[in-house]
Amino acid sequence: MLFIALAKFKKPLDREVVSRNLKDIEDDTNKGVRYLGIYWTLGRYDTVVLFEAPNEKTAMDMVLKRLDRMEIETLVAVPADEASPAGPV
Repeated sequence: MLFIALAKFKKPLDREVVSRNLKDIEDDTNKGVRYLGIYWTLGRYDTVVLFEAPNEKTAMDMVLKRLDRMEIETLVAVPADEASPAGPV
């Protein structure tokens, strides 16, 4: 399953926060999460993450362990050609 996570950090980034995020990414990878892109952004969110997870529970676990550091909105992403009843768009 494909997901998009929109995240805003709750406090300024420091070495500890960056280190914990890198450790979390490593742990997620061991649980079947595949990161397709991590982007720093300007505007409402600090970062946008595109990732695949085997199921919603795995994606939710990934988000829940970061809630002390980030506010995260997660979206399920469905490719347009799979979502359209008329076929590819």
